[in-house]
Amino acid sequence: MKARYATVCRYGNIALLIVFALYIFILPGMFVIGHLHDPNLRGEGIPEIAWRLHRDITPRYERWARKRVASGKASHLHLRDVPATEWPMFGSVYYLWATEALQKSWEEDNSLSPQAPRIYARATIEAAVDLILDPVHHTWVKTHWGENYMHNENVFFRSLIIAGLTSYETLVGDGKHLDPLRDQTDSLAVELDASPHGVLEDYPGECYPIDVLSAIACIQRADKVLGTDHSDFIRRAVRGFEGKMLDKRGLVPYLVDDETGRLFGPSRGVGNSYTLIFAPELWPDRALDWYERYEKHFWQTRWWAAGFREYPGDIEDEFAGYMSSRTFYDVDAGPIIAGFSPAANAFGLAGAKVNGRLDHAYTLATQVIAATWPLPDGSLLGPRILSSREHAPYLGEACMLFFLTRRPHPGVKIVTGGYKPACVYLGLLFYFGTGALILFAAFRSVKTWRRNREARILHSIGLQFAAWITLLAGGFALVATGHIGYGAIAISLAQFLPRVRRGVSPKV
Repeated sequence: MKARYATVCRYGNIALLIVFALYIFILPGMFVIGHLHDPNLRGEGIPEIAWRLHRDITPRYERWARKRVASGKASHLHLRDVPATEWPMFGSVYYLWATEALQKSWEEDNSLSPQAPRIYARATIEAAVDLILDPVHHTWVKTHWGENYMHNENVFFRSLIIAGLTSYETLVGDGKHLDPLRDQTDSLAVELDASPHGVLEDYPGECYPIDVLSAIACIQRADKVLGTDHSDFIRRAVRGFEGKMLDKRGLVPYLVDDETGRLFGPSRGVGNSYTLIFAPELWPDRALDWYERYEKHFWQTRWWAAGFREYPGDIEDEFAGYMSSRTFYDVDAGPIIAGFSPAANAFGLAGAKVNGRLDHAYTLATQVIAATWPLPDGSLLGPRILSSREHAPYLGEACMLFFLTRRPHPGVKIVTGGYKPACVYLGLLFYFGTGALILFAAFRSVKTWRRNREARILHSIGLQFAAWITLLAGGFALVATGHIGYGAIAISLAQFLPRVRRGVSPKV
């Protein structure tokens, strides 16, 4: 009986290793290869990975959004905790934007999905908008701006309200939220128009022109569902993005003083990439000029990667104090490695696609997809790791949906090409190499266990077996309830059981 318990433990662990290697490494590597061969990755269409991800995330996002609103936890957050305050709303807008794009693509070709995205995602569309409008989720901006937070600067937040309600009306069209949409669109346009330099603050003392530009694009998009016309305002609004309101490279700066127009920092990669997603629909000629300047000052190629820097290459002597604490990590850009910024290149994928730079889009997309770590259940482990498990667990995947569903803006010049940098192949080596090592270890363990069968000395095997069962059951329960880290630790500890001592092998 002792030997049987020990054998069950050992072969159970070996089976877990094999499943782990296949599920976490080998199959994701195969998915990456399949996605890299999608012709839409090089072309103007939406790649299959976006459709797959949308179908998978839709029911999960609805459950999370409903639970998040019901919990009321958004009323007890630290004012400066960006993942807890901004990310739930931002992620919901990303999801809605992506759903809009997929719906439009489906209307052009019904074979892309058995059912229209607006149909199978209807409940999630409702849940996302409910979260965006939830007063509890407005607590942090209400603290910043007071009771009049919906009509006093607060550009980033108000643009999210406009974007979310516009998407809802585009997808559902029941007119339920037209009044608040009209109120926010008109009031923000009037306030921006009356501002000294065409820009306003997101938070007191923080004015980000990139958010102002996207807000203007949101106002223009809202016109299509409201039947309003803010074209005169949009023509005037360019004053916030010309002359002294641009940095010395002719690009939109990251941070300015809205009262004086003074620049507090240089143009940055994440800001340029984000700006260029919206610029072509506002001012096409300026978008073309900005993209060319962005490429000139920020695009870099290394032997292992290619993409956009977070700061331009000639930044060393400029804004030295501003750079001192942001050289290696920034909350908006992420870890900056060899000048590359994860956020600049993720948003850059969308910006490149919208501006018709399919060569850049393909190069960036191959690297982004290699890093997504697609699991067989349809989720993306890479973006999930970078999200906030407590406050916005699906932000990363919602972002990926948004990036991958962008298409060239009508009228832009299409530039094809691009290539797979070495890091794509290094990523595949990681998937298959790690999986192969785990499989090798599993089969070697089988051989060793069988060879030393007669020489094993077992102690307290019943207790060890009970501990093994407890660790596995507890580990899987933790994983199932969302505590993946703790669950993984418990399952890993089970791999060390049973503990046996070798005796002297019998002579043959």
